[in-house]
Amino acid sequence: MFSGIVAVVGTVRAVKPARGGVRLVIDAGGLGLRDVAVGDSIAVNGICLTVMGRKARTFEAHASRATLACTTGFSAGDRVNLEKAMRLSDRVGGHLVSGHVDGVGTVARTKAAGSNRRMAVTAPKGVARLVARKGSIAVNGVSLTVNEVDGTAFEVNLIPHTLGATNLGALRAGHKVNLEVDMLARYVDRLHGRQ
Repeated sequence: MFSGIVAVVGTVRAVKPARGGVRLVIDAGGLGLRDVAVGDSIAVNGICLTVMGRKARTFEAHASRATLACTTGFSAGDRVNLEKAMRLSDRVGGHLVSGHVDGVGTVARTKAAGSNRRMAVTAPKGVARLVARKGSIAVNGVSLTVNEVDGTAFEVNLIPHTLGATNLGALRAGHKVNLEVDMLARYVDRLHGRQ
């Protein structure tokens, strides 16, 4: 479980073919790995991955074909948002994020709003129906509040801290992003018999 509060931006160093998917080598940047063990979870652009090996500044994780089919952001050189799994004693500054991506969206537009930036994202239809105005959504693993919803598009406001501390500041129209809706929306949808 994660909070959607990104710790650092790392870099995908290598993507190696592996049985059933790929093995990723990720430079963790300033993310301390001393307390990370093989088997721990780290969110990489909002995707919960299991650490398969680690060195002082890098860790390796496996991404299965199923993960690759519903996510984006695994090319060598990609900058990725990183967050270690929460401890039960941690503060939840964002919202509860499982790291189970619901789909890939496309940035429709970005627009300056003072020192902030407004970003509109088009979501797949099945994901879009679960997005609510003033609800929470994780974009590349970043916990955000939805400001507006219009059909399959939604808009969020990116504050200066988010722009500088995550990879969202580099996004422009056409970029692909990993989306995870608020898990409560999934359960409500299921209770109504839609899933």
